[in-house]
Amino acid sequence: MAITTRDEWFDALANNSDRIVIDKASLASAVAGQIFCLWRATGQPAQGAIPTTAALCTKALTGAMGFNNQTDPVKNYLGWLSLTAGTNAVGIEVHDRIAHLGGLVFNVTTSQTVTGLNLTAGGLNPPAARLGDANYSDGQWFLDVYTDGGATASNATINVTYNDGTSGNLTVLAVGGTLRAGRRIPLTPQIPTADQGKFIRGINSVILSASTGTAGNFGFTYTRQRTGVGLDTAFKTVPFDWAQLGAPRVENDACLELVMTCSTTSTGTLRGQGKIAHG
Repeated sequence: MAITTRDEWFDALANNSDRIVIDKASLASAVAGQIFCLWRATGQPAQGAIPTTAALCTKALTGAMGFNNQTDPVKNYLGWLSLTAGTNAVGIEVHDRIAHLGGLVFNVTTSQTVTGLNLTAGGLNPPAARLGDANYSDGQWFLDVYTDGGATASNATINVTYNDGTSGNLTVLAVGGTLRAGRRIPLTPQIPTADQGKFIRGINSVILSASTGTAGNFGFTYTRQRTGVGLDTAFKTVPFDWAQLGAPRVENDACLELVMTCSTTSTGTLRGQGKIAHG
């Protein structure tokens, strides 16, 4: 079963949907043109915890948007959003946060082993519906910063396992210069030329070339983007219907989070509401 007509959309949104409320505080010390995850921003949804060991994320986690699971053949769809940003020209994305790990630090140069953060049946084994394509190409890996690092220059060498079972190091990633809390750095662009066409299925370890001077806290996160929109004008409310959002399916237990591409030195506030339609 699926929502296939406009009448079904109208009925689902009006009579058979869950309401989303969004009211997020600003994250300071952002960087224009960079990605920031609002998982740790206070407000609604509530501030998510900093993860420690590798874990599969679900809607039961504080920080995720709430909704009701459905029984097949009924499905959930993100059908409507209305958003107001406190800054101009930002991009807002809704991701399903599938797996994460934190507790790594910026002030050691020994290898930091990442235990259990893999998506295979022998690892966290997320439901196939949340993963999408079996080769992991529908998802994205990120380095997530939970508390600020230090200002000293340093490079991170991240060892990963690819979808074909081979492993290797990503292109070194600069992590010095004080990475701020909330910063999210995509890892897919760091896949070296020799491994282009592969997709990451797990993170094995990370080694820093130098201490940044502050321990901080960082980790790695695997997500699947469900939709993305743009807000051009600060404090202007903009609605997006199911067609503009792409009618993305929200799988049972999805851990929905908010991600922003910043245009200035803070994320600014983000307020709004939405509906997850059932049909």
